[in-house]
Amino acid sequence: MSLPELERLKEYSFEIGSIRPPSEGGSRSLLIRTTRNCPWNQCKFCYGTPYNREKFQLRSVEEIKRDIDAAKTISELIEVIAEKLGGIDWAARLVDPFFLYNKDFMELDEKESKNFQSVVNVFNWLHSGAKSAFLQDANSLIMRTNELIEVITYLRQTFPSLERITSYARAKTLAQKTKTLEELKELRKAGLSRLHVGLETGDDELLKYVNKGVTSEEQVLAGRKAKEAGFELSEYWMPGLGGKTFSEQHARNTARVLN
Repeated sequence: MSLPELERLKEYSFEIGSIRPPSEGGSRSLLIRTTRNCPWNQCKFCYGTPYNREKFQLRSVEEIKRDIDAAKTISELIEVIAEKLGGIDWAARLVDPFFLYNKDFMELDEKESKNFQSVVNVFNWLHSGAKSAFLQDANSLIMRTNELIEVITYLRQTFPSLERITSYARAKTLAQKTKTLEELKELRKAGLSRLHVGLETGDDELLKYVNKGVTSEEQVLAGRKAKEAGFELSEYWMPGLGGKTFSEQHARNTARVLN
């Protein structure tokens, strides 16, 4: 089968980080990388291993916009291919490394792998309705507020079908005075709608033990600020953290903080 759009499809890629929340991964969300890796990188249960312990980096607005443009071009090419073949489900048969590169996935070079993952992410996002985007990596809110607003605005302008834009956020960043309630409200107004926060535990002894870098009261303050600013808030906690020895205080204090 000869489709010029297939050859063009192999020319475009954008960065995709290594992790995302369960509800934002897979087929649901377009993944846009606004920062690289984690600015804290010291939690004992992680130590930045999902990011290969690489140094945290802020990406420029221009760089992020180029990624958004690449995702847009990929989406347009997929839509043309789908139309020619009779629907998005037929186009799914072409999103295959052997078909695109005549190689198994494990045989792809770095450029091909980046391209293929970009194509798969955009295809799955289109197939699921093109309604949600997730800003990677571990703490997009650490960006300057005006720059993050510019990215969100550009993303919404580029993809008018988006109904939800979400991001990870560290509780420490939310709780600090440098990220004011007014700034959070501006981000919410711009279109950022849900924040995913790693609570892990509400017990201060365990938070210190795992080197989370935040106290239970800061977790509460962060959550309240996020809710007051109008965000949906997803808090993640770790059942079994601290083992049997700390099980009761972990459970009770986590419930206290969440309440």
